[in-house]
Amino acid sequence: MIPLLKPYMPELPEMDAILHSGALAYGNYTKQFEEKLREYFRAPYVMAVNTFSSAIQVALTTLDIVPGDEVIASPMACLVSSQPYLAAGLSVRWADVDPERGTLDPESVRQRITPQTKAIVHNHFCGYPGHIDEINAIGKEFGIPVIDDGIECFGSLYKGKKIGACGTDVTVFALSAVRIPNCVDGGVIIFKDPQQYAKALLVRDSGIDRSRFRDDIGEISPDCDISLVGYSATMSNVNGYIGLQQMAVADTLFEKQQKQAEKWTAQLKDMPGCRPVSPAEGVPNYWIYGLLADNKRETILRFREQGYYASGVHIMNSIYSAFGKQDVALPGVDAFYSRFVALPCGWWMEE
Repeated sequence: MIPLLKPYMPELPEMDAILHSGALAYGNYTKQFEEKLREYFRAPYVMAVNTFSSAIQVALTTLDIVPGDEVIASPMACLVSSQPYLAAGLSVRWADVDPERGTLDPESVRQRITPQTKAIVHNHFCGYPGHIDEINAIGKEFGIPVIDDGIECFGSLYKGKKIGACGTDVTVFALSAVRIPNCVDGGVIIFKDPQQYAKALLVRDSGIDRSRFRDDIGEISPDCDISLVGYSATMSNVNGYIGLQQMAVADTLFEKQQKQAEKWTAQLKDMPGCRPVSPAEGVPNYWIYGLLADNKRETILRFREQGYYASGVHIMNSIYSAFGKQDVALPGVDAFYSRFVALPCGWWMEE
Protein backbone atom coordinates (compact mmCIF):
# COMPACT_ATOMS: atom_id res chain seq x y z
CA MET A 1 0.00 0.00 0.00
CA ILE A 2 1.43 3.38 -0.99
CA PRO A 3 1.16 5.53 2.16
CA LEU A 4 -0.67 8.83 2.31
CA LEU A 5 2.11 10.38 4.41
CA LYS A 6 5.76 9.47 4.93
CA PRO A 7 8.62 11.16 6.83
CA TYR A 8 11.56 12.35 4.74
CA MET A 9 15.05 12.32 6.21
CA PRO A 10 18.20 13.40 4.33
CA GLU A 11 21.76 12.34 5.07
CA LEU A 12 22.95 13.84 8.37
CA PRO A 13 26.78 13.68 8.24
CA GLU A 14 27.37 15.93 11.26
CA MET A 15 24.80 14.36 13.58
CA ASP A 16 27.14 12.12 15.55
CA ALA A 17 29.56 14.99 16.12
CA ILE A 18 26.72 17.24 17.31
CA LEU A 19 25.37 14.61 19.70
CA HIS A 20 28.80 14.27 21.33
CA SER A 21 29.71 17.97 21.20
CA GLY A 22 27.93 19.03 24.36
CA ALA A 23 26.17 21.75 22.33
CA LEU A 24 22.68 20.25 22.20
CA ALA A 25 20.42 23.15 23.18
CA TYR A 26 19.58 26.18 21.04
CA GLY A 27 22.80 26.93 19.20
CA ASN A 28 24.65 27.60 15.98
CA TYR A 29 22.77 25.14 13.76
CA THR A 30 19.42 26.41 15.01
CA LYS A 31 20.46 29.97 14.20
CA GLN A 32 21.58 28.89 10.71
CA PHE A 33 18.24 27.15 10.22
CA GLU A 34 16.38 30.32 11.23
CA GLU A 35 18.47 32.37 8.80
CA LYS A 36 17.67 29.89 6.02
CA LEU A 37 13.96 30.27 6.84
CA ARG A 38 14.26 34.07 6.60
CA GLU A 39 15.82 33.72 3.17
CA TYR A 40 13.17 31.22 2.07
CA PHE A 41 10.20 33.37 3.07
CA ARG A 42 11.93 36.69 2.40
CA ALA A 43 10.68 37.70 5.81
CA PRO A 44 12.89 39.14 8.56
CA TYR A 45 10.95 38.22 11.70
CA VAL A 46 11.16 34.43 11.79
CA MET A 47 11.91 32.12 14.70
CA ALA A 48 12.02 28.37 15.30
CA VAL A 49 10.53 26.71 18.37
CA ASN A 50 10.49 23.19 19.77
CA THR A 51 6.90 22.18 18.86
CA PHE A 52 3.93 23.42 16.89
CA SER A 53 1.97 23.80 20.15
CA SER A 54 4.77 26.02 21.45
CA ALA A 55 4.50 28.14 18.32
CA ILE A 56 0.84 28.78 19.08
CA GLN A 57 1.52 29.41 22.79
CA VAL A 58 4.29 31.92 22.06
CA ALA A 59 2.13 33.68 19.47
CA LEU A 60 -0.86 33.98 21.83
CA THR A 61 1.24 35.30 24.72
CA THR A 62 2.96 37.79 22.43
CA LEU A 63 -0.44 39.03 21.23
CA ASP A 64 -1.62 39.45 24.88
CA ILE A 65 -4.41 36.89 24.41
CA VAL A 66 -5.31 35.54 27.83
CA PRO A 67 -7.59 32.88 29.37
CA GLY A 68 -11.24 33.77 28.86
CA ASP A 69 -10.63 35.41 25.49
CA GLU A 70 -12.14 34.03 22.30
CA VAL A 71 -10.70 32.99 18.95
CA ILE A 72 -12.55 32.26 15.73
CA ALA A 73 -11.34 29.13 13.97
CA SER A 74 -12.29 26.49 11.44
CA PRO A 75 -13.43 23.08 12.70
CA MET A 76 -11.91 21.58 9.52
CA ALA A 77 -8.39 21.29 10.88
CA CYS A 78 -6.02 18.89 12.56
CA LEU A 79 -6.82 18.54 16.27
CA VAL A 80 -3.20 19.59 16.89
CA SER A 81 -4.20 22.97 15.44
CA SER A 82 -7.24 23.38 17.68
CA GLN A 83 -6.34 21.94 21.09
CA PRO A 84 -3.62 24.51 21.98
CA TYR A 85 -6.27 27.23 22.13
CA LEU A 86 -8.31 25.24 24.63
CA ALA A 87 -5.14 24.49 26.58
CA ALA A 88 -4.52 28.25 26.78
CA GLY A 89 -7.94 28.70 28.41
CA LEU A 90 -9.54 30.27 25.36
CA SER A 91 -12.99 29.84 23.91
CA VAL A 92 -12.90 28.49 20.35
CA ARG A 93 -15.77 29.86 18.28
CA TRP A 94 -16.33 27.92 15.06
CA ALA A 95 -16.86 29.61 11.72
CA ASP A 96 -18.00 27.89 8.55
CA VAL A 97 -15.76 26.94 5.62
CA ASP A 98 -15.83 27.29 1.86
CA PRO A 99 -17.45 23.98 0.83
CA GLU A 100 -15.17 23.76 -2.22
CA ARG A 101 -11.86 24.19 -0.35
CA GLY A 102 -12.30 23.49 3.36
CA THR A 103 -10.81 26.85 4.37
CA LEU A 104 -12.51 29.66 6.30
CA ASP A 105 -15.51 31.34 4.69
CA PRO A 106 -14.89 35.10 5.08
CA GLU A 107 -18.56 36.00 5.46
CA SER A 108 -19.03 33.41 8.20
CA VAL A 109 -15.99 34.79 10.03
CA ARG A 110 -17.46 38.28 9.89
CA GLN A 111 -20.76 37.05 11.33
CA ARG A 112 -19.06 35.18 14.18
CA ILE A 113 -17.05 38.12 15.56
CA THR A 114 -18.01 39.28 19.06
CA PRO A 115 -16.53 41.85 21.47
CA GLN A 116 -14.59 38.95 23.05
CA THR A 117 -12.90 37.91 19.79
CA LYS A 118 -9.14 38.45 20.09
CA ALA A 119 -7.84 36.48 17.07
CA ILE A 120 -8.90 34.80 13.84
CA VAL A 121 -7.14 31.49 13.19
CA HIS A 122 -7.00 30.79 9.46
CA ASN A 123 -6.20 27.13 8.73
CA HIS A 124 -5.09 26.28 5.19
CA PHE A 125 -6.59 22.83 5.03
CA CYS A 126 -4.17 20.07 4.00
CA GLY A 127 -1.89 22.62 2.33
CA TYR A 128 -4.58 24.29 0.17
CA PRO A 129 -4.44 28.09 0.49
CA GLY A 130 -7.56 29.84 1.72
CA HIS A 131 -9.00 33.33 1.19
CA ILE A 132 -6.05 35.14 2.75
CA ASP A 133 -6.67 38.70 1.55
CA GLU A 134 -10.34 38.57 2.52
CA ILE A 135 -9.70 37.17 6.01
CA ASN A 136 -6.84 39.62 6.61
CA ALA A 137 -9.09 42.52 5.54
CA ILE A 138 -11.71 41.46 8.08
CA GLY A 139 -9.07 41.29 10.80
CA LYS A 140 -7.85 44.78 9.90
CA GLU A 141 -11.40 46.16 9.79
CA PHE A 142 -12.17 44.93 13.31
CA GLY A 143 -8.68 45.42 14.76
CA ILE A 144 -8.31 41.66 15.36
CA PRO A 145 -5.00 39.89 14.61
CA VAL A 146 -5.07 37.03 12.13
CA ILE A 147 -2.98 33.89 12.70
CA ASP A 148 -2.33 31.86 9.56
CA ASP A 149 -2.32 28.23 10.67
CA GLY A 150 0.17 26.63 8.30
CA ILE A 151 0.41 23.25 10.01
CA GLU A 152 0.24 21.55 6.59
CA CYS A 153 1.05 24.32 4.11
CA PHE A 154 4.79 25.05 4.33
CA GLY A 155 5.76 25.90 0.74
CA SER A 156 2.23 26.64 -0.49
CA LEU A 157 1.78 29.80 -2.56
CA TYR A 158 -0.93 32.46 -2.51
CA LYS A 159 -1.00 34.97 -5.36
CA GLY A 160 2.62 34.16 -6.11
CA LYS A 161 3.85 34.59 -2.52
CA LYS A 162 4.71 31.92 -0.01
CA ILE A 163 2.23 31.62 2.83
CA GLY A 164 4.15 33.26 5.63
CA ALA A 165 4.92 36.31 3.47
CA CYS A 166 1.35 37.35 2.59
CA GLY A 167 0.93 40.21 5.05
CA THR A 168 -0.78 38.17 7.79
CA ASP A 169 -0.07 39.31 11.36
CA VAL A 170 1.33 35.95 12.51
CA THR A 171 1.96 32.66 10.69
CA VAL A 172 2.74 29.36 12.39
CA PHE A 173 4.08 26.19 10.76
CA ALA A 174 4.61 22.64 12.01
CA LEU A 175 7.91 20.82 11.47
CA SER A 176 6.80 17.42 12.78
CA ALA A 177 7.56 14.04 11.25
CA VAL A 178 5.32 14.03 8.16
CA ARG A 179 5.88 17.68 7.22
CA ILE A 180 8.42 19.28 4.91
CA PRO A 181 10.78 20.36 6.33
CA ASN A 182 10.71 17.65 8.98
CA CYS A 183 12.76 18.43 12.10
CA VAL A 184 11.35 15.34 13.90
CA ASP A 185 9.52 17.98 15.92
CA GLY A 186 9.39 21.74 15.91
CA GLY A 187 7.55 24.81 14.78
CA VAL A 188 8.07 28.15 13.05
CA ILE A 189 6.56 31.55 13.85
CA ILE A 190 6.63 34.49 11.44
CA PHE A 191 5.62 37.94 12.66
CA LYS A 192 4.77 40.95 10.54
CA ASP A 193 5.49 43.44 13.34
CA PRO A 194 9.10 43.87 14.53
CA GLN A 195 8.06 44.84 18.08
CA GLN A 196 5.98 41.68 18.42
CA TYR A 197 8.94 39.66 17.14
CA ALA A 198 11.25 41.23 19.71
CA LYS A 199 8.76 40.43 22.46
CA ALA A 200 8.31 36.88 21.19
CA LEU A 201 12.05 36.23 21.39
CA LEU A 202 11.76 36.81 25.15
CA VAL A 203 8.51 34.85 25.48
CA ARG A 204 10.12 31.89 23.69
CA ASP A 205 12.96 31.79 26.23
CA SER A 206 11.24 32.12 29.63
CA GLY A 207 11.24 35.92 29.38
CA ILE A 208 15.04 36.04 29.43
CA ASP A 209 17.07 38.74 27.72
CA ARG A 210 20.23 36.71 27.10
CA SER A 211 22.34 39.82 26.50
CA ARG A 212 21.84 40.85 30.16
CA PHE A 213 21.05 37.59 31.93
CA ARG A 214 24.58 36.85 33.19
CA ASP A 215 27.19 39.08 34.75
CA ASP A 216 30.90 39.44 33.95
CA ILE A 217 31.80 36.12 35.62
CA GLY A 218 28.93 34.18 34.08
CA GLU A 219 26.57 34.18 37.07
CA ILE A 220 22.89 35.03 36.75
CA SER A 221 22.60 38.77 37.22
CA PRO A 222 20.08 40.11 39.75
CA ASP A 223 19.94 43.26 37.61
CA CYS A 224 18.22 41.39 34.77
CA ASP A 225 14.49 41.52 35.49
CA ILE A 226 12.05 38.93 34.13
CA SER A 227 8.89 40.89 33.34
CA LEU A 228 7.11 38.60 30.89
CA VAL A 229 5.40 35.23 31.11
CA GLY A 230 7.43 32.90 28.91
CA TYR A 231 8.09 29.31 27.91
CA SER A 232 11.03 26.99 27.47
CA ALA A 233 10.33 26.77 23.76
CA THR A 234 13.66 27.20 21.96
CA MET A 235 14.54 24.62 19.31
CA SER A 236 17.51 22.36 20.05
CA ASN A 237 20.71 22.36 18.02
CA VAL A 238 19.91 18.79 16.96
CA ASN A 239 16.51 19.68 15.52
CA GLY A 240 17.95 22.85 14.00
CA TYR A 241 20.62 20.83 12.18
CA ILE A 242 18.02 18.42 10.80
CA GLY A 243 15.93 21.38 9.66
CA LEU A 244 18.93 22.99 7.96
CA GLN A 245 19.65 19.80 6.02
CA GLN A 246 15.97 19.49 5.10
CA MET A 247 15.83 23.03 3.71
CA ALA A 248 18.54 22.11 1.21
CA VAL A 249 16.12 19.72 -0.52
CA ALA A 250 12.69 21.17 0.35
CA ASP A 251 12.04 22.84 -3.00
CA THR A 252 13.10 19.67 -4.85
CA LEU A 253 10.59 17.65 -2.83
CA PHE A 254 7.84 20.20 -3.48
CA GLU A 255 8.60 20.05 -7.21
CA LYS A 256 8.19 16.27 -7.14
CA GLN A 257 4.85 16.66 -5.39
CA GLN A 258 3.73 19.25 -7.95
CA LYS A 259 4.55 16.86 -10.80
CA GLN A 260 2.66 14.04 -9.09
CA ALA A 261 -0.34 16.35 -8.66
CA GLU A 262 -0.27 17.07 -12.40
CA LYS A 263 -0.29 13.32 -13.04
CA TRP A 264 -3.28 12.83 -10.74
CA THR A 265 -5.15 15.68 -12.44
CA ALA A 266 -4.58 14.14 -15.87
CA GLN A 267 -5.47 10.62 -14.74
CA LEU A 268 -8.62 11.60 -12.87
CA LYS A 269 -10.11 14.20 -15.22
CA ASP A 270 -12.71 11.75 -16.54
CA MET A 271 -13.35 9.89 -13.29
CA PRO A 272 -17.11 10.08 -12.64
CA GLY A 273 -18.25 11.50 -9.30
CA CYS A 274 -14.88 13.08 -8.42
CA ARG A 275 -13.14 16.38 -9.07
CA PRO A 276 -9.98 18.00 -7.71
CA VAL A 277 -10.08 20.53 -4.89
CA SER A 278 -9.34 23.95 -6.37
CA PRO A 279 -7.26 26.32 -4.21
CA ALA A 280 -8.30 29.94 -3.76
CA GLU A 281 -5.86 31.90 -5.93
CA GLY A 282 -2.93 29.79 -4.86
CA VAL A 283 -0.79 26.70 -5.40
CA PRO A 284 -0.82 23.97 -2.73
CA ASN A 285 2.37 22.25 -1.60
CA TYR A 286 0.52 19.01 -2.41
CA TRP A 287 1.17 17.52 1.00
CA ILE A 288 -1.75 15.44 -0.26
CA TYR A 289 -3.88 15.59 -3.42
CA GLY A 290 -7.45 16.58 -2.57
CA LEU A 291 -10.60 15.32 -4.27
CA LEU A 292 -14.28 16.08 -3.76
CA ALA A 293 -16.16 12.81 -4.21
CA ASP A 294 -19.89 12.22 -4.50
CA ASN A 295 -19.43 8.98 -2.54
CA LYS A 296 -16.58 9.48 -0.07
CA ARG A 297 -16.44 5.99 1.46
CA GLU A 298 -16.68 4.23 -1.90
CA THR A 299 -13.93 6.43 -3.34
CA ILE A 300 -11.60 5.80 -0.40
CA LEU A 301 -12.09 2.04 -0.66
CA ARG A 302 -11.67 2.06 -4.44
CA PHE A 303 -8.25 3.74 -4.22
CA ARG A 304 -7.16 1.49 -1.37
CA GLU A 305 -8.01 -1.54 -3.48
CA GLN A 306 -5.70 -0.09 -6.13
CA GLY A 307 -2.89 0.22 -3.58
CA TYR A 308 -3.17 3.92 -2.66
CA TYR A 309 -3.94 4.74 0.98
CA ALA A 310 -6.74 7.27 0.44
CA SER A 311 -8.23 8.98 3.51
CA GLY A 312 -10.37 11.83 4.75
CA VAL A 313 -7.34 12.83 6.89
CA HIS A 314 -9.20 14.96 9.46
CA ILE A 315 -12.67 15.08 10.99
CA MET A 316 -14.45 18.30 11.92
CA ASN A 317 -13.36 19.26 15.44
CA SER A 318 -16.82 20.65 16.18
CA ILE A 319 -17.97 17.11 17.07
CA TYR A 320 -15.72 17.04 20.17
CA SER A 321 -17.32 17.86 23.52
CA ALA A 322 -14.12 19.52 24.78
CA PHE A 323 -14.94 22.56 22.62
CA GLY A 324 -18.44 22.89 24.03
CA LYS A 325 -21.76 22.80 22.25
CA GLN A 326 -22.22 25.68 19.81
CA ASP A 327 -25.62 26.45 18.36
CA VAL A 328 -24.41 27.36 14.89
CA ALA A 329 -25.13 25.87 11.48
CA LEU A 330 -22.01 24.92 9.51
CA PRO A 331 -23.34 23.84 6.10
CA GLY A 332 -19.99 24.41 4.40
CA VAL A 333 -18.24 22.12 6.89
CA ASP A 334 -20.87 19.42 6.39
CA ALA A 335 -20.66 19.66 2.60
CA PHE A 336 -16.87 19.65 2.49
CA TYR A 337 -16.29 16.90 5.06
CA SER A 338 -18.83 14.59 3.43
CA ARG A 339 -16.94 14.76 0.11
CA PHE A 340 -13.24 15.33 0.84
CA VAL A 341 -10.78 12.53 -0.01
CA ALA A 342 -6.98 12.80 0.09
CA LEU A 343 -4.69 10.77 -2.18
CA PRO A 344 -0.95 10.18 -1.72
CA CYS A 345 1.01 12.87 -3.57
CA GLY A 346 4.35 12.95 -1.76
CA TRP A 347 7.92 12.77 -3.02
CA TRP A 348 7.91 8.96 -2.48
CA MET A 349 5.44 8.49 -5.32
CA GLU A 350 8.34 8.93 -7.75
CA GLU A 351 9.82 5.73 -6.34
